[in-house]
Amino acid sequence: MPELTPEQGAALFDAALASGEPNVLPVRLDLAALREQGDPHPMLRGLVRARRRRSAAGGSAATAGLVQRLEGLGAEERREVLLDLVRGQIAVVLGHAGAQTVDPARAFQDLGFDSLTAVELRNRLGKATGLRLPATVVFDYPTAHALVGYLLDELFGAAEPAAVVPVAALPSVADDPVVIVGMACRYPGGVASPEDLWRVVSEGVDAVTEFPVNRGWDIDTLYNPDREASGTTYSKAGGFLHDAGAFDAEFFGMSPREAVATDAQQRLLLETTWEAIERAGIDPVSLRGSQTGVFAGVMYNDYGNMLADEQYEGFRSNGSAPSIASGRVSYTFGFEGPAVTVDTACSSSLVAMHWAAQALRSGECSLAVAGGVTVMSTPTTFVEFSRQGGLSADGRCRSFAMRRWVGPGPRLGRCAGRYVGCSASWPSGVGGGAWLGRQSGRCVQWSDGAERSFAAAGDPAGIGQWWSVGGGRGCGGGARDRDHAG
Repeated sequence: MPELTPEQGAALFDAALASGEPNVLPVRLDLAALREQGDPHPMLRGLVRARRRRSAAGGSAATAGLVQRLEGLGAEERREVLLDLVRGQIAVVLGHAGAQTVDPARAFQDLGFDSLTAVELRNRLGKATGLRLPATVVFDYPTAHALVGYLLDELFGAAEPAAVVPVAALPSVADDPVVIVGMACRYPGGVASPEDLWRVVSEGVDAVTEFPVNRGWDIDTLYNPDREASGTTYSKAGGFLHDAGAFDAEFFGMSPREAVATDAQQRLLLETTWEAIERAGIDPVSLRGSQTGVFAGVMYNDYGNMLADEQYEGFRSNGSAPSIASGRVSYTFGFEGPAVTVDTACSSSLVAMHWAAQALRSGECSLAVAGGVTVMSTPTTFVEFSRQGGLSADGRCRSFAMRRWVGPGPRLGRCAGRYVGCSASWPSGVGGGAWLGRQSGRCVQWSDGAERSFAAAGDPAGIGQWWSVGGGRGCGGGARDRDHAG
């Protein structure tokens, strides 16, 4: 148990006070020294993994030569040599031209490994290193970097000291507000950035267009001004992302087949997440393994209905399931915080933002990516709302019947937006010290009356945002806001 510095002791004391645990022991453990002692004390077995050097080659010349070669190198050189060995074996198993074509940070599954090739790699590495490796080693250590760390530990014990992750006290809500440090978006009207969004708003651009022609919709048959005509819609306009299908599959490690089988909503979440993090002044790759949370508002899942070809089997369910959307982002970026998909209809993005702020305040994550996406892959929603008489005939909203028109109702369309949020003190200098916004108060979603919503929320003065839909119907919208007006 090495000596604690005054700074470490003070930090551990603060963490102990904030932990809420009745009994805590602030102590610094030298895990490498404990591992070298052999079988650890039962109380420490959850912290120290005993080193097991499992030789399959019985001290062969090849094994002895590898160990001798590595022992003469420094920590970084040792890792590089072993990484070259691992990448070389991966290249042989997968049939690549050479080790340099193997991305050491990419998951083995994404590289193309299955159960058979995983066992083959295990066997080849076992022969090269002299270690008896478990059959699941490729799945337990899913990247070349992770596998190299495991092999070093097996060959030399604590070859590299484990990084010490400091435990910090949870921030106070009052003193450490949640702030927005990055943003990315795709909206109708050619909006591909926050700057474009401001241009559309400031210039009053009309972003409503007729139905997209690149979605396979039979527009001539779909449109019918007769409101009672089955299988048709009396509106043929809305807000659309006409280039929603554009996607750099290779950049995100997807095969062309998987990319086609993946809902444009999930693809847009990947793109806007990367861009939002970059706009926050953070390298997205640097967040791999961090406690970054993902909160995505998603309400449509009709894309899978378009994939009838058998070549998409195995991808269809994941590609269009909203529950997978947030997890796909976390997996692709290597985030280890909470991953939650929210579906509360039109308020999904708002609730996702609210949950992200709550997770930051409670210490469930240190950084959060929150927002939502809507891409209607089929015209089913237009048909359904037409039967209900719930569409605006020209595709344009009028908030709370601003003027009368035939066919009052919501505008349907497509969009995607992502925000990166964190506590104001994490980390110092994010986004160059500039905040895009600050979240405060509580989120309230109206259900069956403003009075009940306010009663559930508590003091109305604590409500930071009030969200309401202006469909323009004869009843509903105005009643929702009468107690909140002013």
